[in-house]
Amino acid sequence: MKSSDLFARAKTLMPGGVSSPVRAIKPFPFYVERAAGSHLTTVDGDDLIDCCLGYGPLILGHANPHIREAIERQLEGGWLYGTPSPLELDLAGIIIGDHPGIGMVRFVSSGSEATMAAIRLARGYTGKQDIIKVEGGFHGAHDAVLVKAGSGATTLGVPDSAGVVADLVAHTRQVPYNDAEALETLLSENDDIAAFILEPIMGNIGPVLPGDDYLADVREITAAYDVLLILDEVITGYRIGIGGAEVLYGVKPDIATFGKIIGGGLPIGAFGGRRDIMELVAPAGPVYQAGTFSGNPASLAAGVATLRYLHDHPEIYRRLDDATRTIEEVAVDARRGSFVRMGSIFKHFFRSTSPRNYREVKECDTEAFSRFWKAMLDLGIFLPPSQFETNFLSAAHSDQDIDEIAEAYGSCLFA
Repeated sequence: MKSSDLFARAKTLMPGGVSSPVRAIKPFPFYVERAAGSHLTTVDGDDLIDCCLGYGPLILGHANPHIREAIERQLEGGWLYGTPSPLELDLAGIIIGDHPGIGMVRFVSSGSEATMAAIRLARGYTGKQDIIKVEGGFHGAHDAVLVKAGSGATTLGVPDSAGVVADLVAHTRQVPYNDAEALETLLSENDDIAAFILEPIMGNIGPVLPGDDYLADVREITAAYDVLLILDEVITGYRIGIGGAEVLYGVKPDIATFGKIIGGGLPIGAFGGRRDIMELVAPAGPVYQAGTFSGNPASLAAGVATLRYLHDHPEIYRRLDDATRTIEEVAVDARRGSFVRMGSIFKHFFRSTSPRNYREVKECDTEAFSRFWKAMLDLGIFLPPSQFETNFLSAAHSDQDIDEIAEAYGSCLFA
C-alpha cells in the first residue's frame, strides 16, 4: 500500500491522520518501511538521506548495531519491571559525571515530562508561583509552557492551545531570547518568579544561537534575584558535545532537563540538578513525581550504550562539525538567506541575516522554504518539513552522504 493510501486510512483513525502535528506533510506524509544508518526507505520505494533523525535522538544513526545489541540483550531479560534496575545507576552516573551542575537525576519517559517536573520542582523549592520562558522556546506540550509567543514580558500569558486554562498560563511570563536586559527588567518588577527556563540553543525554531555573553549574563541575573535557572537540554544534551551546553558555554544551571539522545532512540527523559533541590523530589521530599515507564530498562540500556559509545569515540563530534561546515560553505555561496550551525545541528533561514530571537525567525520567507524543502526531497534529502525546526546529522552519515546533501543545497538554493 502506498503512502497516499495509508494516509487516507489514517485520517479516519487518528486526528489529522498523524501522531504529532509536524508530521502532517501536505498533501500527505511519506510512510517509512525501514531505516538503517543515515537512510530511510519509504513504502513507495524511495531512498532518502535523513537529516531529521527522529528530531534529534539518533546521533549514531538508525538501527545502529551497537545500540541494537544492547537493546536485544535487555529484551532477553525483560523490558518492564516496575522496580529499580542497575541500569538506572549506570546512566545516572554517566550524566552526573558529565555535568558539573548536576548532583542527582530522576528518569522519566519524555522530554515534556522532564520539563513539567522541573518546573514543579522549582516552584516547590522556592515557594514561588510564576515562571519565565523565552518567546518561541519549546519545552513540551504541557499546559504551563503552551503560551502564545510574543504575548510580552509584562502582560499575562495567553494559552496557545484550546483546553489550556488561562489562569494557569497567567503564571508564565515571557522575554525575548538574547535579551538579558529584558530578563533583568522583568525580575526587578516581580518577586514571585520561581524559575527561568530556556533552551540554551533554541532548537524548535532554529537553531538560534546565544550571543557571546547571553548565557553568562542570564546565570548572573537569575542568581542575583534568587531565581532558579532551568536549562532545557532535551535537544542540546550530548548533541553538541559531552556535557552539552552547560560545558560548552560554561554555564551551570540549578536544574537541567534531558531527553532524545540519552535514550539512544527509545523514549526517555530526565531532570537533574543541585542535590539540595533534587532531594525535594518524592519519596525523599514533598514534590511529587511518578510514572509507570520511568526508568524503563530497554530505554536505559540503549542510553547507556549510546553515551558510552560517544565517550569512546569523541572524534564523532569533530567530524560532524566538519560535515555541517561543508554544507554551510555551499549554502553561503548561494547568497540566498542565512545559514546557522553548531556542531551537528544546522538550518538555512530564508532571511538575509541569521535570526537572534523568535521575532526575527518569524520574518523568514516560509513560502520560499516550502519550495526549497520540496526540491530537496525530490533530490532524496529529507529535512524536517518546517522553517522552524532544526536539521540534524549523525555519525552514520558518510562522506558521500554529506557531499550529496551539500550538492543538493547548492542545486536548490541556486535554482
